[in-house]
Amino acid sequence: MRQLLLAASLGGAGLAVADDGFVIHDAGMDLRNNVYHLNARISYHLSQEAVNAVKNGVPLIIAMDIRVDRKRNWWLDKEVATLTQNYLLLYHALTEKYIIHNLNSGIQENFSNLDTALWSLGRVDSLPLIDANLLEPGSEYGIELRTRLDIESLPAPMRPLAYISSDWQLQSDWYSWSLVR
Repeated sequence: MRQLLLAASLGGAGLAVADDGFVIHDAGMDLRNNVYHLNARISYHLSQEAVNAVKNGVPLIIAMDIRVDRKRNWWLDKEVATLTQNYLLLYHALTEKYIIHNLNSGIQENFSNLDTALWSLGRVDSLPLIDANLLEPGSEYGIELRTRLDIESLPAPMRPLAYISSDWQLQSDWYSWSLVR
């Protein structure tokens, strides 16, 4: 019985550690009006230090990096496009709302709690990515996506700790897929 309780308690501790970080579950593109649009599902789980920072007024920038490369058999892949989509996450104490501000488009949304804000941030729907005319017909393209907390955007006094603390090293692995034009 003790071993079962110990295993259950260790399993729970392992799950708590795995909850911190960013995970891309699914990503793909669809073609509409001759433009490829990105759709993705991402889980954002902030460390307790990052949550405390946001609640105490420290704005966080979450960056989504996207790369499009044309695959080549006898040479290195050719970079076609790169895009970094930046989102500012902050807490407005007066209204008690969490704000996500898309720094690329200027669109801003307000949320009553942090979990809802992070859930919404993780639903990427129809983000215009690349004009189909920039892709050669019959060619294969590799698309890569990752998301990360931009440590460089933290206030200067916080950065040294963020560089060495795993609590601030929040980023997903690269998520890759192919597209044939």
